[in-house]
Amino acid sequence: MIAEVAERLRQNIQQVIVGKDEVINLALVAVLCEGHILLEDVPGIGKTTLARALAASLGCTFRRIQFTPDLLPSDVTGLNWFNQKDQLFEFRAGPVMSQVVLADEINRATPRTQSALLEAMQERQVTVDGVTRPLPRPFLVMATQNPVELEGTFPLPEAQVDRFLLRIVIGYPSEEEENAILERFRVQDPLPDLQSVTTPAEILDLQKVRREIRVEETVRDYIVRVSRATRKHAEIELGASPRATLALYWSSQAWAGILGRDFVLPDDVKFMAPCVLTHRLMISPQAQLRGREPQELVADIVDAVPVPVEG
Repeated sequence: MIAEVAERLRQNIQQVIVGKDEVINLALVAVLCEGHILLEDVPGIGKTTLARALAASLGCTFRRIQFTPDLLPSDVTGLNWFNQKDQLFEFRAGPVMSQVVLADEINRATPRTQSALLEAMQERQVTVDGVTRPLPRPFLVMATQNPVELEGTFPLPEAQVDRFLLRIVIGYPSEEEENAILERFRVQDPLPDLQSVTTPAEILDLQKVRREIRVEETVRDYIVRVSRATRKHAEIELGASPRATLALYWSSQAWAGILGRDFVLPDDVKFMAPCVLTHRLMISPQAQLRGREPQELVADIVDAVPVPVEG
């Protein structure tokens, strides 16, 4: 059931996004887990286009927030304003009160504004002036940041980074894909005409199906051992949190479902580990001086932790 809907969504999104099967599948993993995505890549790769195409394909409401240094928390969550005609305060919903939210260049906003997303991302609700309002479901935040341009930015705190289920790097297209992009966009942009191929209600049902995908005890132990190994590694100062362990468990279920299985293999865990763990690690200064990258350390850990075998 999950694989069938994932195939529909992938084909629909690829009317706009050329290639990038793996990136689209990873975005669908986040949807199935009701997690959030940190898209980290240079400008012009298609991060905004991917978010809009995903929202259109899901039939979900979509809002884009352009994060800038002068953005206020109320610009994200909404505010109460005084209606002089009725002599009453009314709530004006902010852009976060949507099903798919694109937080564009999130690291350009001040920490105070960045933190306005924390409650929404973790608890699926917004509190304004002491009144808590639930967010529509499904709810997905896709945040982008440019890893090259650091001037005038505010690095995301660890607490916020840990709220992102996945970190995805889109990467440049191949020569053939770039030619296909020119041909596809030669006459007009196909994005405005993109139709939905599923519904929010169906996505909520698929999230329930994802939770039922079987994870054997040995595979569950493997997930825990991989996560705990990040906390004992000599080159890592801050390892994966228990929330990261849960994220690896959930995303492995979703990846297995997208591949058409109702059970998780160790290979699913090994595939998802870099996307789930890399952005959550803080490597030591000595390791940084040696040019070590978090993705290298995750690869080393995955290779070092013994894989459970049948029998």
